[in-house]
Amino acid sequence: MAKKPKKGGQGTPATVALETAAVPFTVHAYEHDPAAASYGDEAAQALGVPADRVFKTLVADIDGVLTVGVVPVAGKLDLKALAAAVGGKRAAMADPAAAERSSGYVLGGISPLGQRRPLRTVVDASALDHPTVYVSAGRRGLEVELTPTHLVTLTNAHTAPITR
Repeated sequence: MAKKPKKGGQGTPATVALETAAVPFTVHAYEHDPAAASYGDEAAQALGVPADRVFKTLVADIDGVLTVGVVPVAGKLDLKALAAAVGGKRAAMADPAAAERSSGYVLGGISPLGQRRPLRTVVDASALDHPTVYVSAGRRGLEVELTPTHLVTLTNAHTAPITR
């Protein structure tokens, strides 16, 4: 895996965070279709990668605290499991505008890496089953591939089964 993103203005806060941490990663770009029904499914198909290796970043509100859940695009975030993983009780998806403000990214391009305001993060335990996983690089049509261990370390996350 390369340490630097491809040329052409593809640097994002996520890729800068990866470069700063000096961990190996690969940037994968694809042509984003604004009509795509699911950003994650679109990424998996465009990159020819199994959907269980491409992870989506979802922001939830757990007892009034924004929390990130990183789950495979093939599954759905289990809000109760996410709440339990952080010792919370009430869980709901965060207001989209709050998620964008907090992360500094737009929906469909929210990366767990390089967020404007780092949030507590839980990565689905299934990520550890793969040598590398794909997450948003901070822009629609741009993914980064890295080891799940680096993802967990760089986001200060812990892992738990949070997918249903």
